[in-house]
Amino acid sequence: MSTTADKPQVAADLVTLEINGETVQIAKGSMIIQASDAACIPIPRFCYHEKLPIAANCRMCLVDVEKTPKPMPACATPVMEGMKVFTQSKRALDAQRNVMEFLLVNHPLDCPICDQGGECELQDVSMGYGRSVSRYVDRKRVVPDEDMGPLVATDMTRCIQCTRCVRFSAEIAGTYELGGIYRGENLQIGTFDGKPLMSEISGNVIDVCPVGALTNKVFRYKARAWELTAKESLGYHDALGSNMYLHSRRGEVLRAVPRDNEAVNECWLSDRDRYSHEGLYSNDRATQPMVKENGHWRVAAWDEALAAAAAVLKSAPAAETGILAHPASSNEEGFMLASLANALGVRNLDHRIKQLDFADEAVAEVFDATVAEIEKAGSIVLVGCNIRHEMPLLHQRIHQAVKRGAKVHVINPVDFEFTFDTATKAIVPPSKIADALKAFGATLDEGAVLILGEIAENLGDASHIRAAAKALQQSGKAKLCRLPQGANAIGLAGQGVLPGEGGRNAGAMLDGSLKSILLFGIEPQFDFSDTTRAVKALIGAKVIACSAYVTESLKDLADVILPIGLLPEIQATLTNVDGRDQHAEAAGKLPGSAQSGWRVLRALYDAASLPVMAFTDIEGLRDGLVKKTVASGTGLSVKNASTDGFERISTSPIYRGDAVTRRAVSLQAHPLNTGPRLVMHPAAADKIGLQEGQIAKVGDGSGSAALPVVLSRMIPESCVWIETNHAATAPLSQTASLAIVRAAP
Repeated sequence: MSTTADKPQVAADLVTLEINGETVQIAKGSMIIQASDAACIPIPRFCYHEKLPIAANCRMCLVDVEKTPKPMPACATPVMEGMKVFTQSKRALDAQRNVMEFLLVNHPLDCPICDQGGECELQDVSMGYGRSVSRYVDRKRVVPDEDMGPLVATDMTRCIQCTRCVRFSAEIAGTYELGGIYRGENLQIGTFDGKPLMSEISGNVIDVCPVGALTNKVFRYKARAWELTAKESLGYHDALGSNMYLHSRRGEVLRAVPRDNEAVNECWLSDRDRYSHEGLYSNDRATQPMVKENGHWRVAAWDEALAAAAAVLKSAPAAETGILAHPASSNEEGFMLASLANALGVRNLDHRIKQLDFADEAVAEVFDATVAEIEKAGSIVLVGCNIRHEMPLLHQRIHQAVKRGAKVHVINPVDFEFTFDTATKAIVPPSKIADALKAFGATLDEGAVLILGEIAENLGDASHIRAAAKALQQSGKAKLCRLPQGANAIGLAGQGVLPGEGGRNAGAMLDGSLKSILLFGIEPQFDFSDTTRAVKALIGAKVIACSAYVTESLKDLADVILPIGLLPEIQATLTNVDGRDQHAEAAGKLPGSAQSGWRVLRALYDAASLPVMAFTDIEGLRDGLVKKTVASGTGLSVKNASTDGFERISTSPIYRGDAVTRRAVSLQAHPLNTGPRLVMHPAAADKIGLQEGQIAKVGDGSGSAALPVVLSRMIPESCVWIETNHAATAPLSQTASLAIVRAAP
């Protein structure tokens, strides 16, 4: 006789069912397909995707459910207590095979020339559920292709109308760029307006497409899936550190695809991370060490170039020597930079090359709330931040948070376009951001997530904004998340790539007093906050450049060039916004005789006859890595007094933020790249007689530029918005100081 104690105990929020005779427990409200996946019982599917809303329009997942009159779609049938499901019964298999036959009726069956061949879900499922001979003999439907831009290629005749791409565009990207056109057998998937995809994460439609209808335009026809070698890697264009696989053939990186990590990038990838590998193969890659003699460059052997570099380092006293690193440099490279500086007695060491306000000695810090927690936040405040361009996948997380009911508040100098509605919005000049944040903080409820972006971090009075943000943090009203200004700024701070006692920061180093400077991974014409000032300082010093690229401007400034590899070509560790140390493996072959950055620094260390280091390989180096905790200070800079003129708003273009993306041809062809321009409020332009499209001359006291005028009500009347990292805008400093604008003759 059974008793209550003999029965299995089931939690109140769980349902018990049987699938193919196997007992499965799953949360209430789950669908049959989710229960089968949890039990590792395969059910074929096309339209279902675990990250997308359920559509139930392909019917490939039909299963046999006891006491139902017909097969049921597993993706849209909720589980019930005591339900019995059969995925391999005759009724289920017949239904699945019939659906497969109908799906292939209009499919072109062009697998030999399809770029998706070998990794196509339709191909895989048809092997198990398709018929060996087609009974369809009539003419197949043909659908014209669309030009969706430089990143996504289309072959819409292959489309099976699963609508994964439509649901991704609407629910994940939030751009609603794709949809179904016409009805019934004439249904087509495409853009409503015939324009290119404008989403910064549009490449994910390639991954969700189960057939070859949407493919990677950059990778198309270059290789087959079975020819490629996959290596684990990381995104290095923002500090999220998206997990990915790099696929290479014979040492050439041909594409990037996402690697699932729910805590970081889920299963998505930004277009910037997906397509930037094109920049690895620019014609100006540094492939050989070079030495300048009597004003002329020549290729040198490594030993000779290292000896010349060591001589430069020792040519000036330690107090007049500086080391500057790009904030995307790896932890291994950061450790070697700090070790080199320490052994030389150099205290002038920094990676904060975009920062202007050092009054509080601010450094990048780990987020108070993880990126996964931000998605569940109830209130989010964006300050001086174009989150959609600065960290696209964090923007996507915020989009999901808003769908769950979160309120987003914005304090910005530009009315940036987001894919979610904002609860409140304050569009103020950069100089007023700190005051606006203080005023808003008085009304803020506890538990908000406060995100400071590029504009807030790089202003001339950024310490005041950080102070206002920290006051909210310390009061318990907000969790502070400051976007690091570089992919590995947190890791470099932890490795001690910061000024030593009595040393000078990146801003102070460029005052022209240094006689010897080591640049690591930096393009001087773009990467500094004030290009004109930086170039003047470098002209007056002996310069060693550890660089992946050789440009004419770098040749003008440097005395020795040592070629280094980029992250896809080396083993490296990066620290992301959650404080995660993540590893990347080398996927591409180093060009010419270029070497990993840490190896170059290790060899330079030896060439300078410094105390012997115990390690000779990367494992030994990693054994010595010590992560230090570095906190920002509390000092405040002097606020700039207002004067006549226009206040400049500076932002980095989404696809020109670093040397690699600037050389990625497809990203440069993307319509999000607007080119150098001067954005003004129509009322302000009218006052000085400027019109849309006219060329205006802009000056800030240190340099000038001639830029086309674009009129927009997105900014305050007292401001002009000029993006950085363009050759045309490089002469202008990136401060929020006043600019003078007049019509060009």
